[in-house]
Amino acid sequence: MSSTRAAVRHAPAHSLPAANRVSVVIPAFNEGDHIAETVAQLNRVFREAGLENAEVIVVDDGSHDETAERAESAGARLVRHPHNAGYGRSLKDGITSAGNDTIVIADADGTYPLDAIPRLLEEYAKGFDMVVGARTGNTYQGPFGKRLLRVILKFLVEFTAGRNVPDVNSGLRVFSRATAQSFFPHLSEGFSFTTSMTLAYMMNSKFVTYLQVPYYERVGQTKVRLFRDSLRTLQFIIEAIVYFNPIKIFLLISLICLVLMLLALAIGFATEIGGLVVIGAGLGVCVVLVFCLGLLAVLLKQIMDTNRRSSAE
Repeated sequence: MSSTRAAVRHAPAHSLPAANRVSVVIPAFNEGDHIAETVAQLNRVFREAGLENAEVIVVDDGSHDETAERAESAGARLVRHPHNAGYGRSLKDGITSAGNDTIVIADADGTYPLDAIPRLLEEYAKGFDMVVGARTGNTYQGPFGKRLLRVILKFLVEFTAGRNVPDVNSGLRVFSRATAQSFFPHLSEGFSFTTSMTLAYMMNSKFVTYLQVPYYERVGQTKVRLFRDSLRTLQFIIEAIVYFNPIKIFLLISLICLVLMLLALAIGFATEIGGLVVIGAGLGVCVVLVFCLGLLAVLLKQIMDTNRRSSAE
């Protein structure tokens, strides 16, 4: 097995010592029909792995059913929102309330194999900052529209991070509470939480690795709105680029302008349409200006980073 920062790898299953203290955070919105089963399954996994000190935290995100009552009856510690605040906000509140530094996040809908958690924890113990379950199987692939959006988002994230990212927004992952909290101001409070987390870790040179896990059909109705949530994810990707590595967004815009400039000039000279030549010249000016703005953004970021380090000292 290689030890690259973002490679898909398989890990052997081993029991973990009971001394390991783990908090599993499960966001839940109207998951009353199966939340008790999820909590019970987690407790079984903990017993079999020797994780006697592990805790399950269910964040009831303003549910209208009996999610909170059934989760608490099953033995979970409960965090409640008075109204629906979003997937990311639920995870942030659950992480903040956790009694242990080692955090596992998973979903309440039966899509992730909870018995894979010990494998992820074992990999995390090797010194990684975050271990992510990379989803596989036909259920994960989904319809064409979903696959297309996933390819676009994957390209943008990999372009931004400069690394291979097997699964951009998997909701099964292990990380440190303290490290995650340091990135909270930059993490989405909605569906894009995991994508923004992936970017924050990778663009700050954290060690991230992936283990393949199966992905199952969800139980109940999905809360995800594909088009709306994809647009919000795109927004957070752009914000992450601007904050962590601004030159990349300016380089991308410059490259687009350069391609359009070359096309306009080529067609303009070939067809002797003067207007296209003028447009091409204007796009050439845009290429230079956008690139210079990118250099200025990098300089400002370096100044901000220097001031931040000085303040910390």
